[in-house]
Amino acid sequence: MYTIRRLTAEELSGAADALGALLVDTVDGGNSLGFLAPLGLPAATAWWRSLAPDLAAGRLLLWVALARDGRVAGTVQLRPATPANGRHRAEIAKLMVHRADRGRRLATYLLAAVEMHAPHVGVSLLVLDTETGSPAERLYESAGWSRAGSIPDFAANPAGVLHPTTLFYKRVEPRPATEEPLSLG
Repeated sequence: MYTIRRLTAEELSGAADALGALLVDTVDGGNSLGFLAPLGLPAATAWWRSLAPDLAAGRLLLWVALARDGRVAGTVQLRPATPANGRHRAEIAKLMVHRADRGRRLATYLLAAVEMHAPHVGVSLLVLDTETGSPAERLYESAGWSRAGSIPDFAANPAGVLHPTTLFYKRVEPRPATEEPLSLG
C-alpha cells in the first residue's frame, strides 16, 4: 500500500536523503533523468535540496509516494511554465519509481495525482518527454497521452549514449480540488 502526497519546501529538507536514494536507484537502473552514472548519493541529495527555492516559490510542485513502512517509493514533479503566454501549460518531470516498487502501477498513480491537481493551478495542458522505446513511453500512451513527435539524439542515457526522445502532451479538465493524501492498495 502506498500514500501519495504533495511535499512542501520545508518537508523537502527532511525527505532529501530518501529522494536522493531513489534518484540513485533510478539512474543505476538505466534511466538518466538528466544525470549520468555513476551518480553518488551526496550529489543526488544535494540536487534535491537545490529544488527548495523553486518549490517554495511555486515554480515546482512535488509529489512523493510513500510505502507503508514510510520509505519513499516514487516521486513526480510538475513544473509550470513561466512565460506570460504559456502559463496554461506545465511540464511533468522526474517521474520515478524505485525498482523494488515497480509493477504495482505506482507510476500511473503518481501521474494521475499530477493530472488531477494541474487544473487547480491554472494548467490545462501538460507536456513531457521520455526516451523513445522505453517502458515509460508505453505508460504515457496507456494513460491517454498524445505523441507529438520524436527528436533524435536528444539526451544521453546514464552511460552517456545518445538516444531519441518522444514528446507527449495531454489536455486536462478541471476536477474537484483535493489536498488529501491518496491511499493506494
